[in-house]
Amino acid sequence: MKKLIYTVLLALVWNCGYAYHPGKWGNWATWGEQSDGTYRNPVLPGDFSDLDCIRVGDDYYAITSTFQYSPGMTILHSKDLVNWSIISHAVEDIRQIGPALNWDRMDRYGRGIWAGSIRYNDGRFYVLFGTPEEGFFTTWAKDPRGPWAPLTNILPERGWDDCTAIWDENGQAYFVGTCFGDGYKTYLFKMAPDCSSIDRSSAVLINQGDGREASKLIKVGNYYYLIYSTVEHGIRFVVGKRTLDLSNPKGWSEEKRLMAYNRESHEPNQGGVVLGPDNKQWYFFTHHGHGDWSGRIASLLPVTWVDGWPIMGRVGEDGLGYMVWSAEMPLKAESEKKTVFFDDFKSRQLDPNWAWNYYPRNEMWSLTDKKGHLRMKAVKPIESNNLKKTPNILTQRIYRTGFNQVTTKIKVEGMADGQVAGLCHYAHTYAYIGLQKTNGNPEIVFNENEQIKTHPIKKTKNIWLRSTWGLDGKSTFSYSTDGKTFVEFGNPYQFTWGDYRGTRVGLFTCNETEEKGYIDVDFFKYERK
Repeated sequence: MKKLIYTVLLALVWNCGYAYHPGKWGNWATWGEQSDGTYRNPVLPGDFSDLDCIRVGDDYYAITSTFQYSPGMTILHSKDLVNWSIISHAVEDIRQIGPALNWDRMDRYGRGIWAGSIRYNDGRFYVLFGTPEEGFFTTWAKDPRGPWAPLTNILPERGWDDCTAIWDENGQAYFVGTCFGDGYKTYLFKMAPDCSSIDRSSAVLINQGDGREASKLIKVGNYYYLIYSTVEHGIRFVVGKRTLDLSNPKGWSEEKRLMAYNRESHEPNQGGVVLGPDNKQWYFFTHHGHGDWSGRIASLLPVTWVDGWPIMGRVGEDGLGYMVWSAEMPLKAESEKKTVFFDDFKSRQLDPNWAWNYYPRNEMWSLTDKKGHLRMKAVKPIESNNLKKTPNILTQRIYRTGFNQVTTKIKVEGMADGQVAGLCHYAHTYAYIGLQKTNGNPEIVFNENEQIKTHPIKKTKNIWLRSTWGLDGKSTFSYSTDGKTFVEFGNPYQFTWGDYRGTRVGLFTCNETEEKGYIDVDFFKYERK
């Protein structure tokens, strides 16, 4: 009886004003834009961590942290806040941050580019971010698609994260950063109008407390708001502080407002508050803070202004915002949810959905050596039989949806003895299916965390490799020699979470004997529903 009452009450909470709830975390049958003029969260059921979002004209731009991936700091674009496309990256050469991000070191898992902010002022887009070892960096562009300026290190100190910026009505720029290395103290600095430097001596302590992160500065009406997340009594809340005057060190009152609590929905907390396309409804574009194999996915929560404070999601009786799983589309226009990614490598540049694991050895890959193909030359791992210490893995995010299937066709005539070429997944653990050459003979190989299975096959010019998974994040690998009949091989592989990242999918080739041999990737297709 108690179980029945609990179920009924939970259903009432879930459906208070909203018609949809997945039942439990990760069990969403649908996502994003729906055919009835609504959308369902998540809007991006993949690893889009540490979001920030701005509106410029009728366009929305967002950034998401990339840690050790190259190029760094992904930039997304949308017209409706629900359908997003990756358009560029703000950091083309991540070696500007430090040598540990290069292919010969690969020493920044879980570090590298953390949370940042994207801002627009006086005809320029600015991206600001921190790395835990190297400090705060800025870059700018006139077009968010690039090119982006070389990085400027405006605070070369360890122990800082989660920065943001704003300009007041007089054109004075201000910068906020949190020193997690010194008790999560958040400081406000004066900054050069072009974000090229900060005045270290102008630092004003405006916030302090356990686990404070996700700082975002916005101005609405007469108030400047600092929106951030914090941990109180073991619970993460979205919190706000405000001031009427950024130039007054005492302007930040002691007043603060708890604005959102969503523990049951993996704590959406790091994101941007923006005005919607109708110029009436506000929204919070946010990641969910608890990581699992799908990473930190993205949702869009309607915002209600209560007594001058932005409450994210459904406003509860306690005044806090709670998770909303469905709502009306912010903009009702013809759009298409992207459910297929296909790359035939005919472009002279890699599609912005791709990113290398660390900065690559550029002489070991090409889009021009064989027209319409990605040539990947075998590299030698910097640690034997360790995928995560193998340079030149070309990767992209995967999604947590009901059906996912990645298929790639690889021409293998250029492979040499000792060479392995494969389709991989990795986060905390890894697995891959591939083809290897041993004494001139081809073998299908499956490797799960150094546990290897092989199977001899007849010599072939091409190999098709495939990975298929669903909402449970358990992949089945298979291969084909004709592109029609696929044979399962290896064990089902459970995706994992590691280094603050969800599982990725990638292409690679290596040779532990000598750097000899190459493959030509004909196409890569990712289908999802």
